[in-house]
Amino acid sequence: MPDANPAPTPQTPDAPVTVLSAKPVVLPAPGRGEDLRVRVSAPATGGDLPVIVFSHGFGWSMDGYAPLADHWAAHGFVVVQPTHLDSRTLALPADDPRTPHIWRIRIEDLRRVLDGLDVLEAAVPGLAGRLDRDRVAVAGHSWGAQTASTLLGARVLGPDGVPGEDLSDTRVKAGVLLALTGLGDDLTPFAAEHFPFMRPSFATMTTPALIVAGDSDRSPLSTRGPDWFTDPYTHSPGGKTLLTLFGAEHSLGGIPGYEVAETTDESPERVALLQRLSTAYLRRALQLDDTAWKAAATALEEAPHPLGRLQGK
Repeated sequence: MPDANPAPTPQTPDAPVTVLSAKPVVLPAPGRGEDLRVRVSAPATGGDLPVIVFSHGFGWSMDGYAPLADHWAAHGFVVVQPTHLDSRTLALPADDPRTPHIWRIRIEDLRRVLDGLDVLEAAVPGLAGRLDRDRVAVAGHSWGAQTASTLLGARVLGPDGVPGEDLSDTRVKAGVLLALTGLGDDLTPFAAEHFPFMRPSFATMTTPALIVAGDSDRSPLSTRGPDWFTDPYTHSPGGKTLLTLFGAEHSLGGIPGYEVAETTDESPERVALLQRLSTAYLRRALQLDDTAWKAAATALEEAPHPLGRLQGK
């Protein structure tokens, strides 16, 4: 049985809420080589809770991204964080035969979570009967954003330039895509050789999504500058919102965790803005309410020194 430890979240005027987290919750995964381990975080009280399935960036695990997971759970969401095979916690060798297929296994991990909501609900004490299965979102950072984007309708182009299999999932009603990489035509030769799956087409990514890019995010995988990370907004159908964070690099101010060494652009203010806007966006996109979104968007626009810019609201 997983350990379930109530953890008090930081008190804010609008959310003095206790979060219940359980890990590891294990989902059987025949053929994967490892059962899928996830962390589930939820408010300790309340019902009809919408679900966010979060895909971590390269090397991370279910234990990362506390600034987002804790905040979302404290504001009424059930957050499910699977540990993908690329996680440093699993130490998969580079020559493991699964390595070239991890991008696809990651997508299967998210779908396995959606298929296993009954198991997850039963495994977390006090969670049974409290999930709203009609309000499900996916989110992810970096490689995790690419993973999540496929459930929203993005597809991977084959060597012939033809879009591959449609892996979208109608159970998913919205997404938050953080530092999602752009078009494959702009990959460096190294990236094109070693990461052939980084050739997305956003033409069929029709599910509503908040796309977040940092205007100082310069990727060693791209021949372009930070505008590469705005491609998912530029090249997808309508119904998308782009949040550009000023001065943000790939960690967007520190979303992978508190005091994380990989964060080179630490900004608690930027992270707090992303917490507020992503929560308000999901509440609007999942048709819970739009008052918080309007207030947050207006506050950003009217700030004397704004931390970012919204487009396509």
